[in-house]
Amino acid sequence: MPTVSVGRDRLFQSLGRTYTQEEFEDLCFEFGIELDDVTTEKAMIRKEQHLEEDEPSEDEEVIYKIEVPANRYDLLCLEGLSRALRVFVGLDEIPTYTVANISKNDMHKMHVKPETNLIRPYVVCAVLRGISFDEATYNSFIDLQDKLHQNICRQRTLVAIGTHDLDTICGPFTYEAQPPADINFVPLKQSKSFRADELMEFYKSDLKLKKFLHIIEKSPVFPIIYDSKRTVLSLPPIINGAHSAITLKTKNVFIECTATDMTKAKIVLNTMVTMFSLYCKRKFEVEPVEVVYSDGKSEVYPDLSVYKMEVPLAYISGYIGTSLEPDQVTTFLKKMQLHAEVAKSGDKDCIFTVSVPPTRSDVLHPCDVVEDVAISYGFNNIPKRRPASLIPLSLNQLSDLIRQEIAMNGFTEVLTWILCSKKENFDMLNHKDDGSTAVIIANPRSADFEVVRTSLMPGILKTIGHNKDHPKPIKIFEVGDISRLDETKDVSAANRRQIAALYCGSNSGFELIHGLVDRIMEVVGTPFVAVGDTSGYYIQRSEEPEFLPGRQAHIIYKGKQIGTFGIVHPEVLNNFDIPDPCSFVELNLESLL
Repeated sequence: MPTVSVGRDRLFQSLGRTYTQEEFEDLCFEFGIELDDVTTEKAMIRKEQHLEEDEPSEDEEVIYKIEVPANRYDLLCLEGLSRALRVFVGLDEIPTYTVANISKNDMHKMHVKPETNLIRPYVVCAVLRGISFDEATYNSFIDLQDKLHQNICRQRTLVAIGTHDLDTICGPFTYEAQPPADINFVPLKQSKSFRADELMEFYKSDLKLKKFLHIIEKSPVFPIIYDSKRTVLSLPPIINGAHSAITLKTKNVFIECTATDMTKAKIVLNTMVTMFSLYCKRKFEVEPVEVVYSDGKSEVYPDLSVYKMEVPLAYISGYIGTSLEPDQVTTFLKKMQLHAEVAKSGDKDCIFTVSVPPTRSDVLHPCDVVEDVAISYGFNNIPKRRPASLIPLSLNQLSDLIRQEIAMNGFTEVLTWILCSKKENFDMLNHKDDGSTAVIIANPRSADFEVVRTSLMPGILKTIGHNKDHPKPIKIFEVGDISRLDETKDVSAANRRQIAALYCGSNSGFELIHGLVDRIMEVVGTPFVAVGDTSGYYIQRSEEPEFLPGRQAHIIYKGKQIGTFGIVHPEVLNNFDIPDPCSFVELNLESLL
């Protein structure tokens, strides 16, 4: 969940009153957000630099760090947050956002060249006319771009935002894609001109921008935006040009969003213009821009039209679990910036037409409307009740049964990470990775979380390795999911519920873990049968590399292998830094259903 940092005093000024910290925490809770931390700017800097904390001085600005839902892009800046809270407490009406009524001939135009399809095909634009910035609003404007880039823009891979001083450039504008050697301009905060390929090398040492270079650096063409005088506005998604940089004196802002996802681009543009049209000369009015494609087709952006959906009262009351009157629902939705009217009313049914403003891109389905009604009504006010019938899944019932039985045999349950390293999953268990078993994490945060485990064994052995000084014997077990590649599934992988148990001690023998296997099978009502009989289970010799040869066996249940148990190989124990012998069993629970 994203966290928004706002100055407490400026926030309270926007809200029209001062709150105690407890009062503001209560307001956040009622609205469905959370006051995560109270700090100061200097304290935040000290924390980033790992310096010792000092006592805050009275002149330091208090910063509220507020956690907001990940899909509420309208709450990522002070302007949107204060606007939403003012509507929620009844201080303001729901704002009406409008697109300036100007003809296409008078609109600024963005011409899109067909070469952009090779790298970043979409662009949407708008103008904020007559805007007034001060230092606080300017910083908020820049911070919102950063928050959107981190959130919905997915680190600029889906959308990149460019903002320009319209008075320094001259339309019409063109969005092109050219070879890097043909692009030359002065980037933001620089004084000399760079060729685009030189710029890639230059920014490899920049802590902020180097993480975006991979998006385009290997492409034969780079996206580029020019004005009519061939002045470079931006090289998306990396950097804007210095010529059109916005300042505190900027009065007219040209916003362009280049993207690989048109839906996300529209949401990002709408968020930027609706949040900061507050400071325009004509409040909440945005000037449109026509985007013209090479085939002659054109679109006008932004689209600030209201989206309408129908939601039955019975649907709302049913999901919340309490009976609501129509006028209550309209009042609750108004507090959440959703306008609702009764479209159909009768003895048995009442249907609302809910108008969703351009700021609420998170409202996609009637269930989202129900959530807003529940928030406004107050989750603590919803009466508690026991569901009429709640039947757990048979797999979960079996898992709980097995947990109880193994615990009664003196084993302690553990819960380990479902992600592990490739080394732990394969090499340390004497297995080779053939590339056809494990689900690989595309961009792991660390080497410890590279793959989804294909066995519960690595986690169990790591637990023993970190607790080897514990009094012996150590008896632990785990019931959990693993994942393996499976081309028959629509996602090419499948989860499996496994049970694993380990006995660690000087007298850890094959017979100890064999006895646990027999008890598990007895609990599920499966008899021990002769080899080849498919009416129950039996064991047969196995040759798995993680177990000691001659001291291991497969568990065969109704003709299928469902697990393996035996003495863990000394090399495997050494890999996990375990000095004592261990016996281990792992079997598939789903096979027993």
